[in-house]
Amino acid sequence: MDFKSLVSHSKEYGFVFQSSEIYDGLSAAYDYGPNGVELKNNIKQYWWKSMVQMHANITGLDASIFMHPKTWKASGHVDAFNDPMIDNKDSKKRYRADVLIEGYCEKIENKIKKDVDKARKRFGDEFNEAEFRSTNGRILDRQAKIDDILSKMNNALRDADMEGLKTIIEDLEIACPDSGSKNWTDVRQFNLMFSTQLGSIAGEEGKLYLRPETAQGIFVNFLNVQKTTRQKLPFGIAQIGKAFRNEIVARQFIFRMREFEQMEMQFFVKPGTQKEYFDYWKETRMKWHTNLGTPADKLRWHDHDNLAHYADAATDIEFDFPFGFRELEGIHSRTDFDLNAHQELSGKKLQYFDPALNESYVPYVVETSLGCDRMFLSQMANALQEETVPDADGKDSIRTVLKLNPVIAPVKVAVLPLVKNKEELTKAASDVFDKLKTSFNCQYDEKDAIGKRYRRQDAIGTPYCVTIDFDTLEDGTVTIRDRDSLKQERVNIDDLKAKVFAGTDMGNLM
Repeated sequence: MDFKSLVSHSKEYGFVFQSSEIYDGLSAAYDYGPNGVELKNNIKQYWWKSMVQMHANITGLDASIFMHPKTWKASGHVDAFNDPMIDNKDSKKRYRADVLIEGYCEKIENKIKKDVDKARKRFGDEFNEAEFRSTNGRILDRQAKIDDILSKMNNALRDADMEGLKTIIEDLEIACPDSGSKNWTDVRQFNLMFSTQLGSIAGEEGKLYLRPETAQGIFVNFLNVQKTTRQKLPFGIAQIGKAFRNEIVARQFIFRMREFEQMEMQFFVKPGTQKEYFDYWKETRMKWHTNLGTPADKLRWHDHDNLAHYADAATDIEFDFPFGFRELEGIHSRTDFDLNAHQELSGKKLQYFDPALNESYVPYVVETSLGCDRMFLSQMANALQEETVPDADGKDSIRTVLKLNPVIAPVKVAVLPLVKNKEELTKAASDVFDKLKTSFNCQYDEKDAIGKRYRRQDAIGTPYCVTIDFDTLEDGTVTIRDRDSLKQERVNIDDLKAKVFAGTDMGNLM
């Protein structure tokens, strides 16, 4: 389904609301509704179980959002955590220069996709997309143009060449998306950190920052965790937490927000072994996504051409969102930059004593960093579908269904009495609900015809609906309906819990 339908569905069914909506909302701030908070918590739980509980050498942490301001000086955020900003003089709109350039390249990429789609229709089953892309002259020319533009942009970003970025924008005659004007200011750096004051202390001495990433809380606690857990290298520290970035342009619903949540793990390794573990975590993290049911063709790797100052290797797992492939998760080899920087500025040693070598050294780090909100959006985008199914009369009808993996579905089972005005049915349904509610997130629903109730549960992704009918009163069985297959099966009430558990157990994915 298209992006507009996804956003509308998210609000209508209680997944995501605009923050402060009664006051006309706050830009790029969103609240997770009743179904949204359940889905988000389930995603976090799946990540935590697979990352921490399934690894004997990875442990957890929950660091404070506020940290000593020297933390951000050592990490480089105070001096170098910037995005290139440009304003249009006529529309007064502000943009990221690199996003404007990437947007220009996306338009060329869309032309390539149209050529590919036309060829696919023309050649049918015999069509070979890889061969077509590598031999078609027009596609090769367009791809070469994209590569040349992005190469120039990455060089300018690496060299902090603001004039070079503006030259690219002017040479490509990129116009303001809002007004069509090409009257641009110079490009300048914009620091992304939010700042506040500590208590009653005014000025620079009392200046604090809302953390722009969760990783630094792990680095400054490296020795605390290592010593208290007695971990030996290699080992990891995982954390889920809020981060804040004063984005120049926050856009595309919950994809880019100024307040967001990260699921990160820093894996500490012996220097010289980082390439081995970088490759290991690439494979492991991709498998995590596909195990959840994300199709392989909706995921791809994007290696960084312009490495951060702290990295010796970096790649992203990108997901095919309704607005194109974008970063979902990053895997980075951060070397020993962070621990060395904190060690130098604090004057405190952050080293690991290796008993095998009988020496101390600063470990290297391999990071996996997944945006929780982006993961939420990717699962919604992948799962939301419209399909033709038979209705109660055997006629075809359209249903909107959210085919989330049952493991992360907000509601695992809905309990539905066949009719609501029969006290014996509602009593039996309430009893079934009480049996299940301690093990699963359940809903009880008796309003409207049974078909409408099925459709409501389909729309929020509930994998199982249990209907209590008059046969239930006679033989203690219920009808359980599968969301995806629409198959209905009679099950004894005593076997119901095991049936639902078998289909929703997180262990199915690990």
